[in-house]
Amino acid sequence: MPEVRSRYVEVCIFRFLGDRPEFLMLRRAPGQRLYPGLWQFVTGKVRPGESATDAARRELAEETGLVPLRFWVVPHCSTFYDAAADAVEIVPLFAAQVDAGASPRLSEEHAGHLWLAPGPARRRLVWPGQKEGLDRVLAAVIDGEEAGRLSRLG
Repeated sequence: MPEVRSRYVEVCIFRFLGDRPEFLMLRRAPGQRLYPGLWQFVTGKVRPGESATDAARRELAEETGLVPLRFWVVPHCSTFYDAAADAVEIVPLFAAQVDAGASPRLSEEHAGHLWLAPGPARRRLVWPGQKEGLDRVLAAVIDGEEAGRLSRLG
């Protein structure tokens, strides 16, 4: 039977230009072992003894250098099956709003970035769970569902 575990986090970063949201999409560097060239959110591993929330904040800083104005636990988790480990991974999603003029300082993991409106951002994502996560950020956080108000951390 596969093990069920949660060792990764994702952070969906957005900013507002006027009243329009833009999402930060990161392109994995060509030399990355997994998925070179893939567009994604901030994604990283949870370290031993670290909470998922702390890992999300750390990965946000390490991969982009950005400081969030506000931070949420999004009511969404992606899942995937790791065949090599015979494990199902559950990946919590966080959202971070940054300043309208924010510009990321990318780590070596990424070779490029784009700020995109919701539709183009969604089209860059490959995995269904990430697309669903973007939809949840739009509904719960940006469009103001009560879930977003209740899940705001700062």
